Amino acid sequence: MRTDNREIKSTIISIYFILIIAAILLATVFRSYNLVEGSSLYVLIGLLVAVVIVHFIARFFEYDSDGAQVIITNSGLILTDYLNYRENKIEIPRGKLSGYKIHNYYFYKSLVIYVSHSNGKIEKERFNITLLKYKKVKYVRQSLRKIIKENKSIKLDR
Repeated sequence: MRTDNREIKSTIISIYFILIIAAILLATVFRSYNLVEGSSLYVLIGLLVAVVIVHFIARFFEYDSDGAQVIITNSGLILTDYLNYRENKIEIPRGKLSGYKIHNYYFYKSLVIYVSHSNGKIEKERFNITLLKYKKVKYVRQSLRKIIKENKSIKLDR
């Protein structure tokens, strides 16, 4: 199964653009009227915090479980064509996948994948799935559950 949140890219770019333009306009208006005191400064700080939050949450997610490996990719949405500075990509053989958890916080959702190695060590990989629609999260959960069920039945057969 393959899924991603590619359609959200234009929305996030629009939100970045609006926040940055609003911050620039407010800064010039406040400076021209000498209003950079008190509450107007809080508005600018609030806009900057909003830009940081959007930057933290806005991640591209791609899941592909077709074939012998499960491929999960997380990368940033802005400047990914030029700089690949926030990419987290993992390619796991289907048999090494030992578990998963989906954490649903108020403004943030994450997928934690547990990968077992031949020496018995279990590695955790975390992916941001905040902007993935509920229906697609359900599909990813269903696919991971199926893979783990297959792995457990293979271990019991041995």
